[in-house]
Amino acid sequence: SRSALHLLSDAEIFGWQRPEPRRPANRLAVITPEDAYTQFTPGKPVVHIEHGIGRFLGLVSRTIDTIEREYLHIEYDSGDSLYVPITQTDRLTHYVGPDGKLPTLSRLGSAEWTRTRDRTRIAVEEIAKELLTLYAQRETTSGHAFPPDTPWQSELESSFPYVDTEDQRHALEDVKRDMMRALPMDRLICGDVGYGKTEVALRAAFKAVQDGKQVAILVPTTVLAQQHFVTFQQRLNAFPVRVEMLSRFRSRAQQRSIIAALAAGEVDIIIGTHRLVQSDVTIKNLGLIIIDEEQRFGVTHKEHLKKLRTSVDVLTLTATPIPRTLYMSLTGARDISTINTAPEDRLPIVTRVAPFSKQVLRQAVIRELNRHGQVYYVHNRVQSINSAAKLVAAIVPEARVVTAHGQMPEKQLQLAMDSFVRKDYEVLVCTSIIESGLDIPNANTLIVDRADMFGLAQLYQLRGRVGRGANRAYAYLLYRDQGHQRITAEAYSRLQTIGEQTQLGAGYNISMRDLEMRGAGDIIGKRQHGHIAAVGFHLYTRLLRKSVQNQKHKPDHDDQVTHTNFDLSMVSVELPFEAALPSSYISDRDLRMRLYRRMAELENEQSIDEMAAELNDRFGAVPTAVQNLLFQLRIKLRAHRAQIEIISTERKMISLRSQSWETEGIREKFLAVLPPDVHMSRDRVWLPLTGRSQEWQQRLLKLLAALAE
Repeated sequence: SRSALHLLSDAEIFGWQRPEPRRPANRLAVITPEDAYTQFTPGKPVVHIEHGIGRFLGLVSRTIDTIEREYLHIEYDSGDSLYVPITQTDRLTHYVGPDGKLPTLSRLGSAEWTRTRDRTRIAVEEIAKELLTLYAQRETTSGHAFPPDTPWQSELESSFPYVDTEDQRHALEDVKRDMMRALPMDRLICGDVGYGKTEVALRAAFKAVQDGKQVAILVPTTVLAQQHFVTFQQRLNAFPVRVEMLSRFRSRAQQRSIIAALAAGEVDIIIGTHRLVQSDVTIKNLGLIIIDEEQRFGVTHKEHLKKLRTSVDVLTLTATPIPRTLYMSLTGARDISTINTAPEDRLPIVTRVAPFSKQVLRQAVIRELNRHGQVYYVHNRVQSINSAAKLVAAIVPEARVVTAHGQMPEKQLQLAMDSFVRKDYEVLVCTSIIESGLDIPNANTLIVDRADMFGLAQLYQLRGRVGRGANRAYAYLLYRDQGHQRITAEAYSRLQTIGEQTQLGAGYNISMRDLEMRGAGDIIGKRQHGHIAAVGFHLYTRLLRKSVQNQKHKPDHDDQVTHTNFDLSMVSVELPFEAALPSSYISDRDLRMRLYRRMAELENEQSIDEMAAELNDRFGAVPTAVQNLLFQLRIKLRAHRAQIEIISTERKMISLRSQSWETEGIREKFLAVLPPDVHMSRDRVWLPLTGRSQEWQQRLLKLLAALAE
């Protein structure tokens, strides 16, 4: 009999795992939650769910019945004005059309808006059915269920030289949970540049390989394929995993050999560009596809991948989601994990927008050279890139300059990139070939020539190439503004946006701004174009999300009711006390408005309790006016459960109005449970406004609970 020697590590025998590193006790998120709410800008169009499209004029204070409140002032057609209580900001959304054009303002009091909204609601119900049909097909398709983690998985993860961020851990848990289900995974990881998406993808790939499956990693550029290839080889070097790359950096003979090995199941992980989705490439036992920056691939490539998606797990990585991806996430039609936490020691990138000048260029390069760093100089025209390189060399003769662009011969491009990585050169003059995922920690200054010629998301991706280590990074976005090269207002707006969004984790905000500047585009097909134009992208998405929830017949929270035509934002509550965030408590008006918008969209009583604790923690003891505001939000939620549209005060009585009470059977049922001093008319219930405020408030809460049963 043949004997075999088995070598076992102590980890495999005793089950050792890397001790969990100590984490900061309460690490602050890079942005506050209300930063997700973009500001209403005076002069810009907004959409009120009941009154239609108007123009936002600003925030005003008005005194009614001796109580001063803040209102949003909206102007409609013919100069009509609407004052929306600040507590009802959830009824308003930004107007974003499909093509960026300004809409026609609605007429106040006209039935046209109601008809338009109802037509859109019917249309989104059809789309919701389609989305749920696709979702149901995915749920019934059988995929491969991967087993739990092995000791090798723990060893690989413990070899990561950095401490995982909380968001990285959550994203990895989501991915592993999906992989262990018998349904095909289709998850999007949305995280900022340099936030560790690649590490999550690498661990997922290793998990698939350990169960005998092959992994395909699709990337948009040859340079990025090369970088991922090096990263994966280095990280998986200690394990019997074969990693290969298929791109034009490989000779034809090498490509043929790799394709044959793939078909035979001999390659575990294949990293490639568009070359991977060509007809001659077959993968014997494909278990996982990882797509890096999906928006960079054309329709035909995506269709090819869609066919594979029916039975294979798919993981997509993106830094700035394109409108379609945003749309899918906003409607809940796709599984999403977000990585918003910046790695330790990461610093925001200092961004400067300026006209091109030799002085600025020289200062930027010299500053980087003085700290032994390297510089990217992006010049996105191949025809004149050599002239640009000569100009840089003439302005900064101290620097060694190398050129790289996508039309160079493969070997020459690879040599140029390798020599820059080895620090043989200080300045890389290149096209936007560096845009996707390139990671060279020593390069911490980016200069973009003719930055006005780039799109917003593209500029953001380019800026993400620097600042990937602990050193402060600098980005110079230069434009020409003379003669025939004058900058357009739209281009300058793009540069201003990227200049403003310098905080860590700005990728999602950039995507929303891009959406608002360019319009929603052809998000889900031409047939929805008119509906998005009629009500705006945000309201359209809200109606669709609501329709999807209703058709699933399961509420998001235990105490949240989904009622087909009755949205939480339709509930109006006006009680006889000051309910506000006073300026003496929060002085910043913009912050107050964002907090109002956030509070108006709280969907259960637990989130109201959490909000009260957060306000106390951030701004100090909660004053009476804020306590009243939180109470009013609680009343609004309970009113929604009872299908009550309006709660107001009239003649020392609290009036609760609901159209659903007009049914005789319901009225009889309510009359049986109402206290003797509470009266009911055709569509209203009247509660006496007597006693101290705490007394009638408790009575109102109890009455709403009785009406909701």
